[in-house]
Amino acid sequence: MKNKVIQYNIYIAIIASLLFIPFLGNVHLFDWDEINFAECAREMIVTGDFFSVKINYLPFWEKPPVFIWMQALSMKVFGVNEFAARFPNAVCGVITLLVLFNIGRKLFDIRFGFLWTLVYAGSFLPHFYFKSGIIDPWFNLFIFLGIYYFIQFTNNNSSGYKYPVLSALFIGIGIMTKGPVAFLIFALCFGVYYLIKRFQPVISIKQMLAYAATLAAVGGLWFLMLALTGNTSIIKEFFLYQVRLFNTQDAGHGGPFIYHFVVLLIGCFPASIFALRSFRSNAYDTPYQKHFKLWMMIIFWVVLLLFSIVKTKIVHYSSLCYFPLSFLGVYVVHKLLNGELSWKKSTGVLLMIISSLIGIAISALPIVNALKETIIEADLIKDKFAVENLKATVNWTGFEWLIGVGLILGAMILLMYRAKQPKNALIGIFIISLLSVNLASLVIAPRIEPYSQGAAIEFYQSLQGKDCYVETIGFKSYAHLFYSAKQPQDNPNNTDIGWLLTGEVDKPSYFVSKITSVDEIKQNYPHLIELYRKNGFVFWKR
Repeated sequence: MKNKVIQYNIYIAIIASLLFIPFLGNVHLFDWDEINFAECAREMIVTGDFFSVKINYLPFWEKPPVFIWMQALSMKVFGVNEFAARFPNAVCGVITLLVLFNIGRKLFDIRFGFLWTLVYAGSFLPHFYFKSGIIDPWFNLFIFLGIYYFIQFTNNNSSGYKYPVLSALFIGIGIMTKGPVAFLIFALCFGVYYLIKRFQPVISIKQMLAYAATLAAVGGLWFLMLALTGNTSIIKEFFLYQVRLFNTQDAGHGGPFIYHFVVLLIGCFPASIFALRSFRSNAYDTPYQKHFKLWMMIIFWVVLLLFSIVKTKIVHYSSLCYFPLSFLGVYVVHKLLNGELSWKKSTGVLLMIISSLIGIAISALPIVNALKETIIEADLIKDKFAVENLKATVNWTGFEWLIGVGLILGAMILLMYRAKQPKNALIGIFIISLLSVNLASLVIAPRIEPYSQGAAIEFYQSLQGKDCYVETIGFKSYAHLFYSAKQPQDNPNNTDIGWLLTGEVDKPSYFVSKITSVDEIKQNYPHLIELYRKNGFVFWKR
């Protein structure tokens, strides 16, 4: 049996590698987050300073260094490019599926383990995130492992220190990856569990001290080193930034309270649809299975409600929910296959509605491109920048719409034959979804990027190796830093946009704005020379 498990892990690692690693560099990094972190890693390599996180060669206090180190190491191996920036998350994808398989097989059986890997990889946003260059896949994995080992501890009522120390270790690494919200989420989950257990003793004083010592040693290491090197101002700014995220809509990323409910329902299709039936208790579960499920419920609701309350609304803020949500989804699938739950028509209806919405959205993209002249002439889009974006020349083959149609038809056919082949139909829904999200990321994403930022990145790349300044006017971006491969500058004013626009510059200065800012720029900076316009962006030289 042990040899079989090893073989299964090897198979999963190979399949996951094939799913997540190829074509990682197929599309430019997206502003902001992907380029932000990649640029921090690039500047580490340029400066040789792997301790300080910098952006535009200035201290960057928003994120700790662990993920940036991963990217810097990847860039050392593969070069400074998109593939290297995203490779750490592809590795995270492989490790995550292995973790889920092994937890699942121990919790229920081998089939449950396989199903969990399929359900996770076959859901849209969880799959897509492993092909990105953002921090969250690793951050979420560290938090999940930290909570998992605490689940083991609370289930065994152990007097030892193994599980508390392992839990604190991974939560500490989570802090070093993205910040103290890792511990906040753990603490809130523990608090809810403690409340549910009606304040029964969970952990001894000695175990708590061991937990705190491990957490401080791992999670506080970077902050300690900053303090010892006299960079206490970065620590202060870091914590002020974390507080600001909770109290304000950072960078205009606001949204209604139900924002993350909708994101998870549609973005985690099809796991989210099955998960809706998981909230009732099941008499067939063992005490450990009930215990584990309780913790998954706690994680899900704590994260969902926490980031629904937080003012800043960004899609990946609720991404830790992918772990409990995928578990609850596979839990229901497992029960359906075992005959412990009966099929409900409402599940089929919801599967068809959401698959149709996603399929139509995928299929509509090439159709919108084909009809863009008509759309522009009809004045249906009021945003001038968006209209100019739509004018981008993109090479569509004309067959991309088949991906969305394939998802809809696949879901429909499988649901029609569910009664005859329930097992194949249920598994088939996730396989169809897996194929759809994979094809969409390979075929659709590279064709979306030229509309949004392609012209600007093309301009930045043309300035690589030139002794000049480059900056944006009127919008925030990190793309000009990464794609112009900016080097450290001798002039300390090089990051001052006011000096670059009106001061006595010592070398050619280039600027990028959106077309909506042209009149204001011409009025305020008449000495700027307009070079050309393309797809909503305007390029200037001083």
